[in-house]
Amino acid sequence: MPLLRLALLACVIPCLGFARADDDANLKFFRDLAETRNYTLGRPVSPRLTPDGEHVIFLRAAPRNPTLRLYEFTVATGAERELLSPEQILGAGEETLSAEEKARRERQRQSLRGFTAFEMSRDGASLLVTLSGKLYVVDRASQRFTALPGENWIDPRFSPDGRHVSGVQARELWIIDLATQTARQLTHGATDSLSHGTSEFVAQEEMKRDEGYWWSPDSSTLLYQQTDETGVETRYIANALQPEEKPARFAYPKAGSPNAVVRLALLAREGGEPRWVQWDATTYPYVARVQWAAAGGHLTVLVQNREQTEQVLLRVDPATGATTELLRETDLAWLNLDYEQELPVWLKDGTRFLWTTERRGTWQVELRDASGQLVRELTPVPFGYRGLIGVDETSGSVFVRGGHDPREVQLWRFPLAGGPGTQLTRETGHHSAVLGAGTGRLVHSYELFSGRSGAQVIDRDGTTLAVLRSVAETPPRRPSTQLVQTKSMPAFDAAVTRPADFDATKKYPVILYVYAGPGVKRVNALMRDYLLDQWMADQGYVVVRVDGRGTPWRGRDWERVIKFNFIDTALNDQIAGLQALAAEFPELDLTRVGVQGWSWGGYFSAMAVLRRPDIFRAGVAGAPVITWENYDTHYTERYLGLPQEHPDAYRISNATTYADELSRPLMLVHGLTDDNVYFQHTLQMADALFMAGKSYDLLPMLGTHMISDPLVRLRRDQRVMDFFHQHLKGAGN
Repeated sequence: MPLLRLALLACVIPCLGFARADDDANLKFFRDLAETRNYTLGRPVSPRLTPDGEHVIFLRAAPRNPTLRLYEFTVATGAERELLSPEQILGAGEETLSAEEKARRERQRQSLRGFTAFEMSRDGASLLVTLSGKLYVVDRASQRFTALPGENWIDPRFSPDGRHVSGVQARELWIIDLATQTARQLTHGATDSLSHGTSEFVAQEEMKRDEGYWWSPDSSTLLYQQTDETGVETRYIANALQPEEKPARFAYPKAGSPNAVVRLALLAREGGEPRWVQWDATTYPYVARVQWAAAGGHLTVLVQNREQTEQVLLRVDPATGATTELLRETDLAWLNLDYEQELPVWLKDGTRFLWTTERRGTWQVELRDASGQLVRELTPVPFGYRGLIGVDETSGSVFVRGGHDPREVQLWRFPLAGGPGTQLTRETGHHSAVLGAGTGRLVHSYELFSGRSGAQVIDRDGTTLAVLRSVAETPPRRPSTQLVQTKSMPAFDAAVTRPADFDATKKYPVILYVYAGPGVKRVNALMRDYLLDQWMADQGYVVVRVDGRGTPWRGRDWERVIKFNFIDTALNDQIAGLQALAAEFPELDLTRVGVQGWSWGGYFSAMAVLRRPDIFRAGVAGAPVITWENYDTHYTERYLGLPQEHPDAYRISNATTYADELSRPLMLVHGLTDDNVYFQHTLQMADALFMAGKSYDLLPMLGTHMISDPLVRLRRDQRVMDFFHQHLKGAGN
């Protein structure tokens, strides 16, 4: 029988915290890192300018307490006041969340507590927050808050006129009349498999579309999504620690299986019979984006075919539900969605709109007329567009995120009339902004490679008007990370982190800290990204990251080379990157290389150890997708096609295909209640290895795909480092 080392990591009772008196410097470093959430707690979160541009509303937590409170900042004076805290509502009580809200937060990767979001009325006078499933309207001027009826609300929002609040309760769409404080149910007929007003799993997880309903600009009508999950495979997750509890039920469409059936309906605010939106949902089953613009009252829906090789932007007639085509895009491999902005963005007169596309090989912003015809390109092909911030028609400017170095994200302004852009920020790092409607002001947030971060109000030229306060702690020292490009063909972005006591005369074992898959770039000009790398490096390693082909922001062809084969190009590029770095930096000992990753990175780590034991001496696969036919439809089929049509793509990309080749130590780490990458995947890998007579380590954890508890993170990563110490330290010469 093969050796199975089973270690259960859990914080079953309330955690007692970290031992402090006898902490060595390395454990203290990690403790501080975990408790401050990589030193991000205490920064302004989700800042938004009020309609007059005179104030900023934002959320902020304490430096070591992940509970968000609501604040107001005055631009002219720099004064700040707390508008509302969770304690004012709950007192000494604890925040509670419904199972559905927990699932939505998992989809959003939201691990903070308190007021995790807020809504602002169109006039800026009122704010809407949710706490423990209940709704509260906050009057900004008086700071008084009013509780609204109902509980377990999902996705609450003001109507555009500010007279109503909408939300989903018990899988039905409701509205609350703020004048009378009465709630009224708009939709009916929900069951365990039929819902109204919420988006389905793949829309939330893969399309980044959380909304399931939309208000008309005049507040007279709502468009809502009906989701029928009758045909979707049902999965159950049990609490292994409490076997007497009933398992949680999830509708999860795995690759090749039926998706939820999505329909859209228009319904008057007073109720009545719905008007169904009409399109060829058989050919285009995915509703990727919905936008109901105040400009011209345009209602548009972006739909995709199942293979995601074709998408159509439709204009909807709100009176009838009939649709007309505005534009169509195709791609032989797949079409990406722009996650940064709700598109299209219509100009005020309703005669033109902004659109983004990859049709010319890189992402660009276009200006189109009301019929969908191209007017002009606003950003050039060589420019590395990363996201649309918004349009300021007063100055005739479009603000975007991007730049020519894919490791950085800068702020740029381009003229609507066409012409060269103006770079507004230059410091090395990642910059983002929120544009105040009609004010020409932006809230600029930044994280720099130097370690500085902050948020400030700027004008359209980039001039600083005011600075928002951060109470976040500062790391005791900056990581030693060096950003480089490999001297290979093609060249890869790479990051090298050395120990604080680095000795150039020594050779060090290497940990490849990896993702390597689509949609995620691991080498970024962000200091906080490398704090964990430094923690690992300080234990006697050089930690390396490499972005090979298949990763984003290097153009269409760079990314789409992985079509129908997830692993071969990714694996070859990571090895080529390692070898190129070792040729340049002799301290890298390629006879002692470990690999570690989570999710897709966990999949890569398992594959690396299985397929290339000549390079990788040990691997840690965290929450890995092992069998892609058991991952969700929208993600998997985009890259591998349908399993019924492309079985070889799934066989090649399946980690169990190579189970009998394992000859190096492999640790599998997975949360037992993960509802994104199910624990099934790790069990399939473990079973395949067992049947092949191979040894492996298994570390099951109590938790989901997202691990945020500081003590759990510490214990997991300590176990990972112990594994690398055992198998890399002292190995080789």
